[in-house]
Amino acid sequence: MSDVTIFAPSPTLTVTVEDHPQGAEIHVHAGGQGVWQARMLRRLGVTVTMCCVLTGEVGRVLRHLLEDDEGLTVVAVERDGRGSAYVHDRREGRRVAVAEEEGDALGRHVLDDLYGAVLRTGTDSRVVILSGPAGDDALPADIYRRLALDLRGDDRIVVADLSGERLAAVLEGHADVIKVSHEELIADGLAADSSVEALAQAMRELRDRGARTVIVTRAGESLLLLDDEGLVEVSLPRLEEKEHRGAGDSLTAGVVAGLARGDTAREAITLGAAAGAVNVTRHGLGTGDPDAILRLREGVAVRELDDAGSRPAGRVSPDGLAALAEPADEVPTEKEPADEEETR
Repeated sequence: MSDVTIFAPSPTLTVTVEDHPQGAEIHVHAGGQGVWQARMLRRLGVTVTMCCVLTGEVGRVLRHLLEDDEGLTVVAVERDGRGSAYVHDRREGRRVAVAEEEGDALGRHVLDDLYGAVLRTGTDSRVVILSGPAGDDALPADIYRRLALDLRGDDRIVVADLSGERLAAVLEGHADVIKVSHEELIADGLAADSSVEALAQAMRELRDRGARTVIVTRAGESLLLLDDEGLVEVSLPRLEEKEHRGAGDSLTAGVVAGLARGDTAREAITLGAAAGAVNVTRHGLGTGDPDAILRLREGVAVRELDDAGSRPAGRVSPDGLAALAEPADEVPTEKEPADEEETR
């Protein structure tokens, strides 16, 4: 039994070429949204089971990387075909795609087997994360609605980090926690612009459509969280950005780590904000020193906002204060393995 089960339908094999004084240095890792979330969860001492489809030769390599390098329990449906993979060249200081493949779509029988695997493992976990596939056409969006409905329970929390049709599906399935970026809200036509007032209105709509807690990221600006008690703004000191990719997934993982140990959403968001902030300072996606995350968490502020998105002067929510006062040693740490895509 793992603390968290992640539905990660199609993980990606990543090959990245970096510059090195003696020539090229080639890094091979598992990647994709669910993998990056799982990697950060493991940094924070949370046990994880990943339910996925492993395809062909790529899938055989991914199993080794997920189990041996990432320390995950893998429950996989194996099949022949083309798996998701990419080769990127960063020797000139920027990312150049040499080859990218989303992989074959998941067929009906494979989806049935995967669905059963998620139900079997997810019912034994405190939290289940529903993450997206490598490509838009990998699987039908309705599977997210069904999973959200079937996995919700009094002792289990369903968290979704999705957008578009998949976001609409998990809302219909009444997922407990929804995390989405402000860009995705605008692109989906749910928010008129990036103002706090417009985002707050969109968040209330998402709650009306089925979510209990809604988290919105704002590209390096303070986060927003809406729950039963109202709207709050979550902010922390800015750090110099090295790689923005993966920050949202690290944030989701930090929130889930808190929820898995019994935190409220307002307590858990402080850990998520710190995890996301530390991730942007690194090449590795879903990585970060646990001690640094816990120390940075001490500087996270949770401030209440009114319905219009304005901040009442000087007010910090009780849950925010409680989260800041938590002892830093409550989250266990472990030796950090080699980072994905990090120059050594």
